[in-house]
Amino acid sequence: MSDIRRQSIISSIIVYCGFALGILNTYLFTREGGFTKSQYGLTSTFMAIGQIMFSVAAMGMPAYLYKFHPYYAHHLPKKKNDQLTVSLITGCIGFLIVLAAGLIFKDLVNRTFDNSPELIRYYYWLFPFGFGLTMFSLLEAYGWALQKSVVTNFLKEVLFRLLVTLLFTLTFFGSINSFDGFVIFYSFTFLFIALILLTWLIAGGNVNFTFTISNVTKKFRKKILALASFTWGAGLVFNLANVFDTIVLAFVMRPNGLEAVAIYTLGQYICSLIQAPQRAIISASVGPLSQAWKDKDMGKIQRIYQRSSINQLIFACAMFSLIWLNFFDGIETFRLQKDYAAAFSVFLLIGATRIIDMGTGVNAQIIATSVFWRFELKTGFILLLIALPLNYKLTQELGIIGPAISNIISFSIYNFIRCSFLYKQFGLQPFTANSLTTLLLAAFCFIICYFLFREKTGIGWILIRSFLFTGLYAAGVYWLKLTPDLLPVLQTLKKKSGI
Repeated sequence: MSDIRRQSIISSIIVYCGFALGILNTYLFTREGGFTKSQYGLTSTFMAIGQIMFSVAAMGMPAYLYKFHPYYAHHLPKKKNDQLTVSLITGCIGFLIVLAAGLIFKDLVNRTFDNSPELIRYYYWLFPFGFGLTMFSLLEAYGWALQKSVVTNFLKEVLFRLLVTLLFTLTFFGSINSFDGFVIFYSFTFLFIALILLTWLIAGGNVNFTFTISNVTKKFRKKILALASFTWGAGLVFNLANVFDTIVLAFVMRPNGLEAVAIYTLGQYICSLIQAPQRAIISASVGPLSQAWKDKDMGKIQRIYQRSSINQLIFACAMFSLIWLNFFDGIETFRLQKDYAAAFSVFLLIGATRIIDMGTGVNAQIIATSVFWRFELKTGFILLLIALPLNYKLTQELGIIGPAISNIISFSIYNFIRCSFLYKQFGLQPFTANSLTTLLLAAFCFIICYFLFREKTGIGWILIRSFLFTGLYAAGVYWLKLTPDLLPVLQTLKKKSGI
């Protein structure tokens, strides 16, 4: 657990540094006199469509990298390890299929998104963006399997956003003289960081490309094909369900779908602050979980499951409460465009969804690295069957809040099914008495800070509210001993600081 803890903490710090840049970028997009709501909505739609392109093009390769890496590493010298070569070639072939489909169905896309003219205008630039995201995601999965999540998280969470900040700066000072130029450079950002990651892996001796099929690939080819096929379907339906809210807003909302996407994206991005530790914990857990299944170490899997649950829940409740306390004050203090205040209801619903998802721990990764990985496909289809029609219907009837309501319903059912499966099949469950205590502690600290400062506005009061909540909450977590990982972390900090 110490290695997972160390990588999770370092990755969490990196992720939050990335989110600091993300907040800056969001401010530059949404402030008065900045980019238009349609332009902000366009970049969000690029990301949503890029995720779908990756899901199709990857052909199940990320799961293949997670699941089979221990076998390749154990049975093959690095020079004969063909796992990454197989994955990247498969990803390139998959993206050629995506590209062909995109060109064939371009007219259909034009008719579907006739209320989002910017998306039609920059349609072709979606493909370098999607290809870069595909290549980076495959290399990222390989990095996770190598337990090198700190570097991959830095590139994705910090460097990517730093590149976007750089594009803003160049546009502001006229070096990029139009939004057209901004979009062109933006479409190549993921391809750039994919090349950096590949170079780093090669320089570290972690990659040796070989075009000779290894004995391990031959031996496990049937299992690899079965795993890739099922997880490809599962990943596709999960990612489609995950980004369909953005896409459905883009083509349902009138008169301009991308303006609705912009408001929704603000609420969604703010909620990603809640989700930041989840990315770090998942990336640090995948390798150890794969090894634990190989070693049949159920005790280790249960520890990872419960600790991932309580650690994520503590972070999620804290961030949700802090954002809620300061939401409207932040809109006013930082002079965002007033229309973005409508994102509050989106934040509340998606934030609650994130708490549910994080509080149930790394259940998806436990299933995906087990022999029951096919179950991921089944639950993915259930999620898709619930989320897609519900998203579309509620968006038509309720507007921007519709997808948020759909998400909390569909993802709650999705996580309930997965947790029930793990409990029934293996006796694994993520919750302890401290789970309920964490929720009560967060509510108690929130109520105190809300009623003390609810009529106070300005940057000073934002800081006072935030510091008071953080102090009360952190003290409660410490004295109630809500997580077994806190004391080792504090002892390490004391040792390194010489206290």
